[in-house]
Amino acid sequence: MDDVVVVGKVLELMHETMKRLVMDAGGSALRSRLTALRELQEEEGRDPLRILIGTILSARTRDENTRIAVRNLFSRFKDARALADADVSEIEQLIRPAGFYRVKARRIKEVAKIIVDEYNGDVPDTLEGLMRLPGVGRKTANCVLVYAFDKPAIPVDTHVHRIANRLGLVSSRSVEETEHMLMEKVDMAYWKRINDTFVMFGQNVCRPVAPLCNLCLLKDMCRYYREKGSSNKSIISSNSSNRTTDQIKR
Repeated sequence: MDDVVVVGKVLELMHETMKRLVMDAGGSALRSRLTALRELQEEEGRDPLRILIGTILSARTRDENTRIAVRNLFSRFKDARALADADVSEIEQLIRPAGFYRVKARRIKEVAKIIVDEYNGDVPDTLEGLMRLPGVGRKTANCVLVYAFDKPAIPVDTHVHRIANRLGLVSSRSVEETEHMLMEKVDMAYWKRINDTFVMFGQNVCRPVAPLCNLCLLKDMCRYYREKGSSNKSIISSNSSNRTTDQIKR
């Protein structure tokens, strides 16, 4: 698969598949209209602090819970300085819907303090600067670059990792390896679109368990679908052979 040429078509077919899914289900099939980060981006006008905190809150929780926690938090604290001065217990209660709220509350306060002390209250806009913040890894940093600063990056989460491997765009074992392979293979013009599209597609079509392969317009170019078909044929062939052997024995 020539990834530089094909990835634009991949994104187009993902969107078309999701449109058809909505139409077939009368508009009720998609779990969420927008991913949590895309919704934050549109609601908050690319506010870097809210997107950074939203990404931290999104770890190991559902999009809807992330939205609630972000709204709760920023209805009370408007900027990094207010968060840095906040009582951790109050942050905990506000972000409780996001889960792991004690750990996340301490992390949010610590990050806010560094932003105030070292960056004059402004979220850094480089990968290196973002990754200096405690608990901010490549995925979170790349999310902030894309959704807050509109800079080309490829945030790779479990959805992006799974789908890129299923399609055959990459063959990798870790999200870090997937990110580097995609950066090498995919034209930079598509980088900013990958996370949002792949996440929505992974939530609704190319799910971890029981993906909707029959509805997917990508199946003709999908390695997972081809291998699944070959596996099914082998099982059918094996079952047929066993039945023949049983008949002979009789």
